[in-house]
Amino acid sequence: MSEAFQVTRALFDEVMVPNYAPSAVIPVRGLGSRLWDQQDREYIDFAGGIAVNCLGHCHPALVNALTEQAHKLWHLSNVMTNEPALRLAKKLVDATFAEKVYFANSGAEANEGALKLARRWALDKFGPDKQDIISFGKSFHGRTFFTVTVGGQAAYSDGFGPKPGAVFHAEYNNLDSLKALISDNTCAVIMEPIQGEGGIIPATAEFIKGVRELCDAHNALLIFDEVQTGVGRSGKLYAYMHYNVVPDILTSAKSLGGGFPIGAMLTTTAIAAHLKVGTHGSTYGGNPLACAVAEAALDTINQPEVLAAVSQKEELFRQELERINAKYQVFSAIRGQGMLLGAALNDSYKGRARDFMLAAAEAGLLVLMAGYDVVRFAPSLVIPDADIVAGMQLFEKAVATIATAK
Repeated sequence: MSEAFQVTRALFDEVMVPNYAPSAVIPVRGLGSRLWDQQDREYIDFAGGIAVNCLGHCHPALVNALTEQAHKLWHLSNVMTNEPALRLAKKLVDATFAEKVYFANSGAEANEGALKLARRWALDKFGPDKQDIISFGKSFHGRTFFTVTVGGQAAYSDGFGPKPGAVFHAEYNNLDSLKALISDNTCAVIMEPIQGEGGIIPATAEFIKGVRELCDAHNALLIFDEVQTGVGRSGKLYAYMHYNVVPDILTSAKSLGGGFPIGAMLTTTAIAAHLKVGTHGSTYGGNPLACAVAEAALDTINQPEVLAAVSQKEELFRQELERINAKYQVFSAIRGQGMLLGAALNDSYKGRARDFMLAAAEAGLLVLMAGYDVVRFAPSLVIPDADIVAGMQLFEKAVATIATAK
């Protein structure tokens, strides 16, 4: 039976809340690193659903896992556990520093759980005064009211009434600014190893080491938000593995499900003990469908050859971007790690990241922004080299359009 209405971009404006402004392109199918829209126009995907589609579109391992699980069991609730959740938790524990796992539906929920756990841990061990949470300017930790307040971008948290208290913001990559804020009343410091929405800004090794030392000195937990950097995107399973630093709590989502909504909070047995029965929960957290897909994604990515190839693809991306920049001089720096890269626009093109994103889409390539000054790339971790080269040819067309029009 056909609809009595047309499914077009105009329908969005008619029926959807206007908090998004999606592009005119409506993809209808995808395969690997390619997408096709309603007019059957083909696009190369360097956006990856904002660092989510770690294996591209319709990867057979994920399709098979979802299809098999769909014939077995969809949902139970946390009155009972289920096999996919237990298998996934075991594999995450075996592959990381963690000893315990909590499942949620998203990165925001994973961070919400991490922050609540840190507050509860501090209350139980040190009393009610130890409640301060420190984050960093330009950070992003989700859109719940707690996580958006902890995130360091007031534009996202202003305008909704009184904010959760005892939340402070230091300057990223500036240890002195953290020293000025941290105290024995600090219960946790939360940070992204690479700031994503803030402009693809990696933490320096010295900064990460210094944050860990300050947390230890003040009995504060160190929370790594690896929602965007986790599950292979940096070239290691988790970005903390590049440093000789281990967090107390780690959050994961995005690539964890390869496109199926799932989030996870990882921590130690001693810290996890403070979320006693009834203190926190999620109706869909640990859903069998989500966990089955995430297990397949984790199994596929957590292979030495796959992770090594991520770093090789990073080099190819950088070479291509530098080749384009040598011709058109639009970027001041290429930042990031693995398949999370940002091309920072120089002074002549500041504030025009959206123009580059739209010109790329016009050329048949999907890219992202990270603020108004950075073009962001977060493609599939297994994108073929040929697709990288082909996509960069399209990106060069987009860059040429803007540069020559200046």
